[in-house]
Amino acid sequence: MRVLMVCTGNICRSTMAHQVLDEAVAAAGLSGAVRVDSAGVSDEEHGNPIDPRAARVLRAHGHGVPDHRARQVRADELADWDLVLAMTSSHYAALSRLRDRARPGGRTPEIRMFRDFDPQCAHLPEGPGRDKDLPDPWYGDYGDFVDTLVVIERSTPALVDYVRP
Repeated sequence: MRVLMVCTGNICRSTMAHQVLDEAVAAAGLSGAVRVDSAGVSDEEHGNPIDPRAARVLRAHGHGVPDHRARQVRADELADWDLVLAMTSSHYAALSRLRDRARPGGRTPEIRMFRDFDPQCAHLPEGPGRDKDLPDPWYGDYGDFVDTLVVIERSTPALVDYVRP
């Protein structure tokens, strides 16, 4: 199973979710069966490392900090992924448009909202919706990054169960 996390610039939410899922996959003994990566819908942060605030929050909560460089998701790579997880409904819409432009005859990935796996969203219908958006901590402070990580950590066990072969 190949999983791609997608946010705006690939320096905060998707990178944090990538790291947490990577660690959970390893802890579950699934490293050989599940590959995780992340990207952004925008190229504005291309080549930049993880946001220092995201790195600080990951470290403070016992997670590793990836040696990461931001990149933009491309239509021609979507067929390489089994599951693509959008952090917001606008990311979901952008990914759906990219999928429509993807390689003809290529595999079509499953595109879902990251918070489809959040137990606190279980009462909501599957799929996009602003109620399932993972807020962007970039405009906030340390507490906003902690809040983002809490949602990521809370959602990850169900995601691990979903990707388990």
